[in-house]
Amino acid sequence: MKKIGLTLFALATLAACNNDPKPTDAKTTDAPAADAGPASNPDYEAGLKLVASSDCFTCHKVDDVITGPSYRDVANKYASQAPDIIPKLAEKIIKGGSGVWGSAPMLAHPSISQADAETMVKYILTLKK
Repeated sequence: MKKIGLTLFALATLAACNNDPKPTDAKTTDAPAADAGPASNPDYEAGLKLVASSDCFTCHKVDDVITGPSYRDVANKYASQAPDIIPKLAEKIIKGGSGVWGSAPMLAHPSISQADAETMVKYILTLKK
């Protein structure tokens, strides 16, 4: 019964996420200013493009907690563990999961490749303060 409930919750969350419009200009609405530092990192631009073209900004923002943690919180927690943590966090993007940041599950994104997910993680880790 728990599996059915969790599956229904995940499907409802996915349906809600897919109905929200994507930000039209993620650089100006969710990214730190270019003079803040991370934009000079080569991983920043490539990762930002992948994140902005996915549904990630529906549940995550750079500094605000929505359904999932802010990217800044993720970066602050994991950046010191790079590069070893990058493949593990990329796998979390692809397979989904729950329990690390609360009870809300992170939906799986099986259509994202391991390489693209790792690029996305590298972008997120550049946001560490």
